[in-house]
Amino acid sequence: MTTTRTPRLDAHARLRALTADITNLILERGLLPGDAMPTEQELTAELGVGRNTLREAIKVLQALGVVEIRHGFGMFVAEENLIALADSLTFRGQMSLRHKGHEANELVDVRQALESGLVGSAMAAINAEQLAELEKTVELMEQRASVGQNFVDADKDFHRMLFEPLNNQLLSNLLGVFWDVYRTIHEAVGSTDATKSHLAETAHSHRELLDAIKAGDKALASQLLGCHFDGIRAQLTAVNAQPA
Repeated sequence: MTTTRTPRLDAHARLRALTADITNLILERGLLPGDAMPTEQELTAELGVGRNTLREAIKVLQALGVVEIRHGFGMFVAEENLIALADSLTFRGQMSLRHKGHEANELVDVRQALESGLVGSAMAAINAEQLAELEKTVELMEQRASVGQNFVDADKDFHRMLFEPLNNQLLSNLLGVFWDVYRTIHEAVGSTDATKSHLAETAHSHRELLDAIKAGDKALASQLLGCHFDGIRAQLTAVNAQPA
C-alpha cells in the first residue's frame, strides 16, 4: 500500500530540483527581469529533461512570478513583482480567521514593526506635494467620519502614500496584503454601531500622525504608529471569540 506514494514523492522532488536548476541557470547567465530565456528546445537539451517535465516546472515558476510566458514571443524572466507572495500571505491571513487568527495577528505585528520603524525614513524623503496629498486624504476621512461614513479606502491610501517616498515595492505589497486581510476581518465582524462610533477617533488618530509628520517629529510619529493597530487587534480578538 505504501508503494503508490513513493513515486509521487520522487516526482515532487524531481520537479523541485528542476525548478532550482532553471532558476540557477537564470542567475548564472546574469539574466535580468524582462530578458528572454532560452527556448524550450534549448532548455530540454541543456537540462536533460523531456518537454512535458520542463513545462510542469515552467508552470510552477510562472505561478511563483519567476518566469513570464508571452504567447507568440516566448519565455522571459518575469518583471519584478510580488503578486504571488501577496496572494499567498493574503490567503494565509484570511484562512487564519477560521482558526484563532494567528497568522493574521502576525501580519499586524509585521506591519506595525515596518511602519513604526520606517516612518522616520519616509518623513526624510517626503516632499511638499506628497504632504499635500496626505492632508487631502485626512480631510476626506474627517468629512466622512462627521456623517458616519466609513473610509477604509482613504485609510489605505494614507498609509500607501505615506511610504511611497521610500520607493520600496516589497513594503507596498505587504501593506496591500494587510489591507486585504483587514477587509476580510471587517466583513467577518460586520458593520456594527461600535465600529461606526470609532470613525471620528480613527480620523483623529490620522490627523495627529499627520501633524507629527508635518512637524518633523520622527519619534512621535513612530510612537503614534506603534499605537495605531489597537483597533485591528481588537477586531481580531472579537473574531476569535466568536463560536466556531
